[in-house]
Amino acid sequence: MNRFGHENLDLSVYLVADWASTAGRPLWQIVAAAVEGGATTVQLRCKDVPARDFLADVLACAQHTAGRAALLVNDRVDVYLAARAAGAPVDGVHIGQSDLPADAVRGLIGPDAILGLSASRPEDLASLARYPEGTVSYLGTGAVRPTPTKKDHPEPLGFAGFAAFAAAAPLPCVAIGGIGHGDAAEARASGAAGMAVVRAICAAADPAEATRSLVREWAEAGA
Repeated sequence: MNRFGHENLDLSVYLVADWASTAGRPLWQIVAAAVEGGATTVQLRCKDVPARDFLADVLACAQHTAGRAALLVNDRVDVYLAARAAGAPVDGVHIGQSDLPADAVRGLIGPDAILGLSASRPEDLASLARYPEGTVSYLGTGAVRPTPTKKDHPEPLGFAGFAAFAAAAPLPCVAIGGIGHGDAAEARASGAAGMAVVRAICAAADPAEATRSLVREWAEAGA
């Protein structure tokens, strides 16, 4: 089991740290501030970045998440494995429907790593049912709303669509896609295990305070 334990994984305030959304600031700087503010899970998403540079970012960010937040690598199983081989405390991988099949990824990363999977359609749940139990740790479900940070997202679900999917899913679902400040109550009411944000933290003038605000919102929505 990973450092956090699959069953103990806290997905509540989930930062997708997108290399393209940091307004020119180093990725590690955004991640360090978000962890200081209370982010519980961090996914590093570096599309179109050379593997060597992505690995350097993962190693830098891992110094700030270690023991404080789960750190996941988007798509690049090779980068995750290289980071682990270098001794970095990286916790897992998040993949999409067009990436390697989840059971193949599980075979590569081992039984203890976290494996997230993007899923939002009934056929995604049908595919999920074919995997052995324990293959996937959680689902990233959306886009809830249109978002410029992921051009190829499926048709937006809205929170009603998210709620219907989450109710049918056998795993915790994180709401993603256009999520930000003011959404915690609706996300929780829709059955979300957490809310994944990009711009609400990455584009904030003060990412630490932006994260604290999201953490407060999530806690108050569950009170």
